[in-house]
Amino acid sequence: MPKQTASRKSRAGSSARMRDVANRAGVSTMTVSRALNEPSKVSEAVRERVLKVVKEIGYLPNHLASSLSSNRSTTIGLILPSIDNSIFTQTVKGLSDVIRQSGFQLMIAECGYDPNEEEELITAFLGHRVSGLVLHSTEHTPQAIAKIRKSGVPVVENGNIPAEPLDMVVSYSNRNAAYAMTSHLARLGYKNIAYASLYSVHNDRSRDRLDGYMQALEEFGLEPDQRLTIETNRGLNAGAEAVARIVQNAPEVDALFCAGDVLAVGALFECQKRGWAVPERIALASFDDVDLLRHVSPSVTTIRLPRHEIGERTAQMLLSRIIDGAEHLRGSIVDLKYEVIQREST
Repeated sequence: MPKQTASRKSRAGSSARMRDVANRAGVSTMTVSRALNEPSKVSEAVRERVLKVVKEIGYLPNHLASSLSSNRSTTIGLILPSIDNSIFTQTVKGLSDVIRQSGFQLMIAECGYDPNEEEELITAFLGHRVSGLVLHSTEHTPQAIAKIRKSGVPVVENGNIPAEPLDMVVSYSNRNAAYAMTSHLARLGYKNIAYASLYSVHNDRSRDRLDGYMQALEEFGLEPDQRLTIETNRGLNAGAEAVARIVQNAPEVDALFCAGDVLAVGALFECQKRGWAVPERIALASFDDVDLLRHVSPSVTTIRLPRHEIGERTAQMLLSRIIDGAEHLRGSIVDLKYEVIQREST
């Protein structure tokens, strides 16, 4: 392409507005915004038409920053407890898919389940003028909360449904999900249901899951027994140690609910190593439907969570606030629920 022509196209692209896309596509600016930010709300034909015009006129979403009242960057910050845990993969994918289509970029950081580290990362992200924040943790230091509120940056929490949300929430109830699985095991006839989870320090998700487990025991008339509950680290070895310790301390246990997928797999491997039939000797249930749970033998009963949809909805709500100024979304709590998946292990 001749330099002069390329230059003209560059200037046109830099000045193209969402209104220009709307006019050429024959739709409203709101439809353009939805096609870019909330594609599920428009037909595939409309979305394709909008994307075609975006490409034709050189509309560059990275120039959306010029339309933001705060003149922030086109970066959205995501803080995860751990980047080596596979359960976060689908949420990150859902976030990335929607954010990328809108010309924004996703920046990911790891806080290691440490609220002080999370505070430092929040400070760094705000220093980089991010347009929005996604926080998996729902427990924050007072200083982090104060900084976020002072910045005015929209935030979505998506690891739990907290009692006092910072801003917006897209998640599921860990308490209700654990209650549902424990109730499912009780309905199947198990009487001595053990429970293993990650440590609950700085982890409201673990505490809520334990609360849900305890609530179900009470409602089904099953006496809580401290020998049947254990907190441990992450990893296959931790799952193996958990099942060994519980069975040693309470040999009458007939079911083990692991509030973590890796713990459940480690527990299954330990049962097989010891020659304990699952579910005949002990039933196993898990939290989170990772692929491995479907393919081990026996396949593991679990809680299926809408992690990809959580990512998509999180991005859609953030972008609606950032681009469209959708202040009516402030304080929104979206509960995407969960599903109990019955398999061979129970």
